[in-house]
Amino acid sequence: MNDKLTRLWATKNKDDEWWSSFVTSPLAIAANYMVVDIKWLTPNLITLFSFLVAFVSVLFILGGGTVNFVIAAILIQLSHVLDCMDGQMARYRNTPSPSGGYYDKLTDQIQVLIWFGAAGYAAYVQSQDVLPVFLAFIGIAFYTLRGYSKYVGIYSQMSADRDYLEKIVKKDRDREVPEVAGLRFGLVPNLRWLIAEQPKVLLFNEGVLVFMLSLALVLDSLTPMLWIFAVSQICFGLGTGWRRGSQVARGENIAH
Repeated sequence: MNDKLTRLWATKNKDDEWWSSFVTSPLAIAANYMVVDIKWLTPNLITLFSFLVAFVSVLFILGGGTVNFVIAAILIQLSHVLDCMDGQMARYRNTPSPSGGYYDKLTDQIQVLIWFGAAGYAAYVQSQDVLPVFLAFIGIAFYTLRGYSKYVGIYSQMSADRDYLEKIVKKDRDREVPEVAGLRFGLVPNLRWLIAEQPKVLLFNEGVLVFMLSLALVLDSLTPMLWIFAVSQICFGLGTGWRRGSQVARGENIAH
């Protein structure tokens, strides 16, 4: 087995999101295989490229029409591949940084906001009905709540225990996700892993949203997709908020 490819595969998150896990992350590894040794190409620069591609995709969504929607879907997927590449490159080079992780997560959040905001507007232009805009707004708000409740929970725990951050960092370092599939595993373990990954589609996280939006653009079915987006994020936003509150009450680690 090629040593470089083996090292790159080891940079893949073992608990990747649904679409990232078996599509965009492997594609990112293939792309990194060709560019990871280019010194001037840094993980932060790839993060910037991912954001710029996402921004251009928004312009195509706003432009409307079948051709523009298909181009936007392709660009959204390219942006997501680049989003996987930056972390892989940093881990391969052993150069991960807090600032890199921060900007990666920040741009991820912004991309979801502008993608679905643009989809809401495009659906409004098609239908002349304000409902898609409302659905996009509700979905974005409750998607944001999923992350916001985590950090409010961490802040609440820190207020009661000033050593809380140190404790959760230690637990995070000790947390290991077993490797059950990959290049050194056979066909059956990899098929078993692939099947086990599919229930993640029900989590409606970023990877699922990227797939869902791209498919809706290709099929030109934005309003039905926005209904799914809004309802799923209401359920997960409220559910996550309640679960984080329960974890705070019990003093549990809420980093994950």
